[in-house]
Order: sequence, then structure tokens, then C-alpha cells
Amino acid sequence: MKSTVSQFRSYPRSVQLLMVNQFTINLGFYMLMPYLATYLAGPLGLAGWLVGLILGARNFSQQGMFLVGGTLADRLGYKPMIIAGLVLRTLGFATLGLVDSVPALIAASAATGLAGALFNPASRAYLAVDAGERRVEAFALFNVFYQAGILLGPLVGMVLTGVDFRITCLAAAGIFAVLSIVQIRALPARRAAEAKGQTGEGVLAQWRSILANRPFLLFSMAMIGSYVLSFQVYLALPLEVRRLGGEGTFGTAAVAVLFAVSGLSTILFQTRVTGWCKARMEPGRALTWGLLAMGVAFVPLLAATAVPVPAGGAGLWLLAAVPSALSALLLALGTMAAYPFEMDTIVRLSGNRLVATHYGLYNTVCGIGITLGNLLTGVALDAARGAGMSALPWLALTALGLACTAALYGLHRSGRLDTPQARPEPVTV
Repeated sequence: MKSTVSQFRSYPRSVQLLMVNQFTINLGFYMLMPYLATYLAGPLGLAGWLVGLILGARNFSQQGMFLVGGTLADRLGYKPMIIAGLVLRTLGFATLGLVDSVPALIAASAATGLAGALFNPASRAYLAVDAGERRVEAFALFNVFYQAGILLGPLVGMVLTGVDFRITCLAAAGIFAVLSIVQIRALPARRAAEAKGQTGEGVLAQWRSILANRPFLLFSMAMIGSYVLSFQVYLALPLEVRRLGGEGTFGTAAVAVLFAVSGLSTILFQTRVTGWCKARMEPGRALTWGLLAMGVAFVPLLAATAVPVPAGGAGLWLLAAVPSALSALLLALGTMAAYPFEMDTIVRLSGNRLVATHYGLYNTVCGIGITLGNLLTGVALDAARGAGMSALPWLALTALGLACTAALYGLHRSGRLDTPQARPEPVTV
């Protein structure tokens, strides 16, 4: 932990602030969002399809607007988009706690999603610019702050929601309001190099140039699997724990252990894993090994399906908790190996041009992949239960991980993940 603090202090003030921002953003978000569905269905008494519609509005607005958010950040500057996103999320969270009409709740939920589409590409592009040659290490440390917010947020939210969910909403809104003020006062203005030059290139022309960047698009599609696999800490693994361990105290505690294993391992080991990988392998190899670790993360669960399920007692608890915890640990390890190099690869494949727009499109591609991947995972889980084939979802997820690993390895071996050569400038005679 001491080395993490000293590394944090070695970065410019702007980079430090972006890291603290991400921790605070995740703290405020995760202290509210895990409990929103229960609030909508419970105290407000909304039907299940309305709850799904309200939650879906947030996801749709965020994933659908990432490209626009990144484009605006490249054209108008990173700081204005970060502030706009924080202010919009302040209003969205406050509205969730103050209204009970369905149209207002849908609008508030959509606003919180749009907020993420505004500040996420901008903050990552800003970090890449100001970290300079140390951006791999910077993104590793950024992930530590990111995971710390995810780990602490639900705990704070549980305490506040125990009093009143509206208090949770207003507290989260207050966090984002304070964060907005801090950005206005302390975050230096920063713009993309092409914005400073005012090339006059239109938005559609910029988008066409990015869509013509074949290595970037292939990389984006190959990395979809990593997001689908890592999301199973919140979907398939908790469902499996509760399937075996039940919905009681043990099941709740075992699910909490999953999140703790994932978050704490990242906080404790992310910078060490990144340093080890960077000293021994190229970025493409680190990415490939990280994705492979995520693919084999489901082997413990696959192996557990061959073990007869005990009727109860310690044997059942161990079968419910241990394979899932091992899977969560391997998923975290794979993410630790891949994430910093993934973020760096996006910058390199962009040629340091329209970085925020590239991040925006990348997030949109992966977001669509997560939605489809989770849908298919849910189908596999239901089919496994109905047909008595408990190994089916773990086989499918392992196959997805191996397929994406092979695709990524192919891109690395073919040199498509290398920094593109600068395009020659036309000669004037």
C-alpha cells in the first residue's frame, strides 16, 4: 500500500485528481444503483416491466451516447465534458430521490446514463494525455481507485438505505455536486491536440476515419469477451452461489465474499501485476494472457459440476462458495493483467488522434457486447437448470474466453496491435 501511495504522489496533480474523481464517482454510483430496483419494486410498488424499463433507460442512454460524449470531449475539451457529466448525474440522482412518477423516473435514470457517456471518455483521454509515457502504470493505478469505489459504495449505500433510500439518493447527489465544484476550481483545462489546431474536419468525417481504422475495430470486437466474462461476477457467479447455498444468510455472505475477493485483490495487487507484466512482455502478450486467465476462470465451476451436491452442511457451503470465489479471483487477475494495456492500446491504435472519440466508440461496442453476452448467459443458465446440464454455462463462458484469446493473439502476432505509422504529410511545391 505504501508503494501505491508513493506512485500516486509521483503523478501530476491533474492525474491524481482524475484518480480520486473515479473513486468518488464509483462510490456515489454504487451506493445507490444496487438498491434502486428494490426501491422501485418495493416502496414505489412498480411492476417488474416498469422497473426493467427505468433501469434499461440508464444503460441505453449511456451506451448509446458514448460516441457522442467522446466526440464532444475531443472538440470542446475534456474538462467541460467531465463537469457536464458530473452536474447531470447530480440532477439525475437527486430527481430519483424526490419524484415518484414513472416519466420523471425514466428521465432521471436516462440522465444518469448520459452523464456517464459524457465524463467517461473524457476522463480516460485526459488521463492518457497527462500521464504521457507512464500511461500504462497510470491506468493500473486508476483501476485501483475504480475498484475501491465499487467495493466501498454498496457498504455505504446499505447503511443509508437502511434508514431511507431517498437519503441515499440525496447523499449520492451531494457527492456529485461537491465533485463538480472541485473540478470547476481545481481541474486544469485540457483539449485534444486536433482541437487546438482547429483542423475544420467535420464530425461525420472523423467518425468515418475511425470506422476505417480496421485494427482498432478488430481489437474492440476481440475485447468484448473480456467484458462479458468480467461481468459474471455480478450475474452468473452470484446466481450459482445462491442456487447451491440458498437465499439465506449464507448465500448473502458468500455473494459478498465474491465482491470482496474481486475488489480487494485488485486494490492490493494491480500495480504489482502491471509492473511484472510490463517488465517481461509486450502489451499484446499481456493482453492475451489476461484474457486467457479470464477464460479459464470458469474451470473451477466446471470442475465442481462433476462433484455430487451434498444434502447440506459444510460440504454444501464449500461447494457453493469455493469454486465461485476462485473464479472471481481469476477474473480479477485477468483484468489486472489486461486493463492497463487495453487502455494504452486504444491510445496507440488511435495514433494519439481523437482519443476520446475512440474511447467512446470502444465503450459502445463493448457495451452492446455485454448486453448480448448477458442475455445469452441468462439463456444458458436457464437451459442448464431445465435440462439438468449444470456444466453448460461454464463451458460456454470458457469457450468464449478461449475464442477471444485466440482472436487477440492473432491480432498481436500479425502486428495489428502495434502503433500505426504516422501518415505522411503532403508535400507542397
